[in-house]
Amino acid sequence: MTLAQALFMGLLQGATELFPVSSLGHAVLIPSLLHWSFKQSDPSFVPFLVLLHLGTAGALLVVYRTQWVEIIKGFFTAAVRGRIEKPSERLAMLLLVGTIPAGILGVFLEHQLKSLFASPKAAAIFLIVNGLLMLGFEALRRRAEARVAPAAKTRVEQEDSFASAEQISFKAAALVGACQALALLPGISRSGVTIGGGLVAGLRHQEAARFSFLLATPIIAAAGVLEIPQLLSSTVPLAEYAAAAVLAGVAAYLSARFLLRYFRSGRLDPYGWYCAAAGAISLALLTFRP
Repeated sequence: MTLAQALFMGLLQGATELFPVSSLGHAVLIPSLLHWSFKQSDPSFVPFLVLLHLGTAGALLVVYRTQWVEIIKGFFTAAVRGRIEKPSERLAMLLLVGTIPAGILGVFLEHQLKSLFASPKAAAIFLIVNGLLMLGFEALRRRAEARVAPAAKTRVEQEDSFASAEQISFKAAALVGACQALALLPGISRSGVTIGGGLVAGLRHQEAARFSFLLATPIIAAAGVLEIPQLLSSTVPLAEYAAAAVLAGVAAYLSARFLLRYFRSGRLDPYGWYCAAAGAISLALLTFRP
């Protein structure tokens, strides 16, 4: 991978990780569609992607730095006390529950999941599935709006009828965590399915996005612990890859700021249609190209 390609991948990952369009799916598809010389089956490819994700995690820590201090304090306080008393303590435990499904799936199916990273066609198919999921989540959300707040006349009145992240049940957190586990498949957006899971669990869009972004940090950090040593022991240009990770972090920071404003009134539908179309076009190009 050249320096220009590495930086492009960093910018792509950072820009698409938090948008519900699957950064991993794009990372697997783009090199094949652009006929780049390196292969996704290269042993350093997955650790490189994890390094880029660590840049994203760093950006999220900056965005939510104050909340993370309260969450970490709340976790240890509640653990020592043996019960939950404050919203920050409850949120800490909800994030723990939400992290478990992806952690279990990643450990037991690591080899099978990594093999999919070398299949651009699989990523295109999952990208189509991701689009359909986004549209399905929004359809379920609209049904919930009609059921919970039928008399609401404005979007603000409708949103006030739904919970905040700290108020959802642990069962709902497990549901969002199960959705996050799906994002181990290239083409399934982690932010998209967790935001969608949050909507199904009763969160409004902006709160679902906040819970999704907070939930991303532990699983990305865990992946880094597992994969980065492999990258450090290889002969790849670490300085170039680190620069790409920094670029990913900058792009992710800007994306997070934009999306938190967007989801005050925006929905998942546009991203669902984009993913379905992009996946279908990519699959056609990969199948019928000379």
